Amino acid sequence: QVQLVESGGGLVRPGGSLRLSCAVSGFTVSNYVMRWYRQAPGKARELAAAISVGGMTNYAESVKGRFAIARDNAKNTVTLQMNSLKPEDTAVYYCACLTRELWGQGTQVTVSS
Repeated sequence: QVQLVESGGGLVRPGGSLRLSCAVSGFTVSNYVMRWYRQAPGKARELAAAISVGGMTNYAESVKGRFAIARDNAKNTVTLQMNSLKPEDTAVYYCACLTRELWGQGTQVTVSS
């Protein structure tokens, strides 16, 4: 079965950290560009981070220096390490492989004191 399954979301205080994971089945993550998107309440979905086949990464300006996307080829997963979280990072986070038109179900991240 081809699917993306996110995990690791939750409630965290401002300044805290979370690590999201995207478990991929049905294809090999190392062969595709993988992305993390997020959608805050009442806002459009936006790209947070991406990692190329060659391992190059790019980030939204709002998360640069705080978030890190990585790929674990042995586990066939993609992770998003999120540090120094802010209330404005509150959103549903989605893992995506656009080439295969695949999206995960999303995981909620809430940053609040």
